[in-house]
Amino acid sequence: MSEHVNKYTEYEARTKAIETLLFERGIVTPTAVDRIVSYYENDVGPMGGAKIVAKAWTDPDYAEWLKKDATAAMADMGYAGEQAHQIQAVFNDKDTHHVVVCTLCSCYPWPVLGLPPAWYKSMEYRSRVVADPRAVLKSDFGFEVPDDTEVRVWDSSSEIRYIVIPEQPKGTEAWDAEALTKLVSRDSMIGVADALKPNEVVA
Repeated sequence: MSEHVNKYTEYEARTKAIETLLFERGIVTPTAVDRIVSYYENDVGPMGGAKIVAKAWTDPDYAEWLKKDATAAMADMGYAGEQAHQIQAVFNDKDTHHVVVCTLCSCYPWPVLGLPPAWYKSMEYRSRVVADPRAVLKSDFGFEVPDDTEVRVWDSSSEIRYIVIPEQPKGTEAWDAEALTKLVSRDSMIGVADALKPNEVVA
C-alpha cells in the first residue's frame, strides 16, 4: 500500500477545501475563479505599477519623489492600502540590477503588482535567489545580467515591500506615459526581467 503524500501546505489545503465546497454548491465555477485570479494577477495590479514606472520615466520630479518616499508618491496616484503602507522603490541602471524576494513568506506590494506569481511564493525561488541571484535569473527566467552589473537582492517583509523601477528602453524617450506602460511587465518590477523593448510589445 503506497503512502499518501499531501502536496499542499496547510493553508493551500484549506483553500482547496473551501474552493471544492463552493464549486459543489454552485456558488462559483472554476472558470470564474480562474478569470478573477488572472484579472488581478495580470491586469489590475501590474497595470498600476506600470503607470507608476511610466510616470517616473517621463517626470523627473516624480522619479525623485519615488526615490525618497515611494509610499507617498504611489498614494498620490491612488495606490495605497494595507499591502502598500511602506514601499521602497529601487531603480535599475547600468551599474546595478535589483531583484525582490520575500525569504520568510511572500510579502508583496499587491496594490501595485497584483497577486504574487506562484514562483515568487515557492521555497525554491525564495532560497536560491538570495544565494545566487545571477544564476537563478539565467536558469529560471532566461535573463542574463551583464558581468559588470551588480545584482542586489531586496528582502520584502511585513514592514517594508519593494518595487523595481526598470531602466527605460532605448528609443522610447519621446513616448508618452500611456504608451510606455505597455513596456512594463510584472516581472520587470520584481527584477527577474527587463522592461520590454518596443519590438516586443504585442499590439
